[in-house]
Amino acid sequence: MPADPVLAGITDEAAHDLATQVEVLTELGWTAIELRTVDRLAVADLTDARFDAAATMLADQGMRVICLASRIGNWARPITAGFEQDLAELDVLIRRARSIGTRYLRIMSYPNDGLSDPDWRTGVLTRITALTRRAEAAGVTLLHENCSGWAGTSAERMLDLLDAVASPALKLLFDTGNGVAHGYDGYDLLGDIVGHVEHVHVKDADAQGFTIPGEGAARVADCVKLLRANGYVGAWSLEPHLALRPHEPGELAADAVPSFLAAGRAMADLLR
Repeated sequence: MPADPVLAGITDEAAHDLATQVEVLTELGWTAIELRTVDRLAVADLTDARFDAAATMLADQGMRVICLASRIGNWARPITAGFEQDLAELDVLIRRARSIGTRYLRIMSYPNDGLSDPDWRTGVLTRITALTRRAEAAGVTLLHENCSGWAGTSAERMLDLLDAVASPALKLLFDTGNGVAHGYDGYDLLGDIVGHVEHVHVKDADAQGFTIPGEGAARVADCVKLLRANGYVGAWSLEPHLALRPHEPGELAADAVPSFLAAGRAMADLLR
C-alpha cells in the first residue's frame, strides 16, 4: 500500500469556475485534479487560449491533472450517434493531455439505441478499437468506466472489450458508487475486473440517492481493501454527485462547496 495515496477530485461538482475548484482541493490538502468542465464547458470545447490559461493556472497552483474526463461513448452519445464527434474530441484531448503531461482519458461504451445485442457489441468494439489505436499511437491511455454503455454494468463484457481491443492503451476505470445507482453489485463486479483497474472514482449511494462516501450501500471501504489487496496504486478521484449529476439538468446546489469538502474528508478517512 502506498504511504501517500494520490487523492484527486472532479471538482466541477463543487464549482463551475476553475479558481474555486482549485480552492476546494487546496482546502482538502490535495494536489491533483480530474478535469471535466471549466465554466460549464467540456475540456474539449474550450478554445486553445482558454485551455492554455487553465493549464497555466493549475501549474502555478501546483495542481497536477491526472485525467481528462471525456464525453466519448457517454450517456448522451448512443451507438447510433455520429462517430466523427468522438474522433474529433479524442484528437483535441490527446493534444491537450500531452501538453500538460496527463496520461489518462475517461470514456464509456455507448448506450444502445435500438440495435440488436450482437450489432450493438460489434459497433462498440469497432469504435473503441479505432479510438484506442489513436490513443496508443499518441501515448495516452483510455479508461473505460463502469457506467453508460455496452460494457458499463457487466464484468464479462468489460473483459470481452479488453480482449477484443487487445491494447495496453485501454484499461478500466472503476467507480465505487455506480453499481448502486445502476442496479448491480459493484463490489462483486470489482472482484472480476480488479486486475485491470487503472483508475478509481469514489462515490457512494443508497436507495434514496448519492451519499457521503462510507455512508451508503456501495461498500466503498471493502472496495478500497480489495483494490489494495490486488496491488492497486493509482489515484482515488472523488466524484460525489451530491451537488451535481452531470447527466441531469440543473444548477449546482447552494451547498456544493461544503458538500464536496465533506465528501472529500470522508474519502480521505476511508483511505486511511
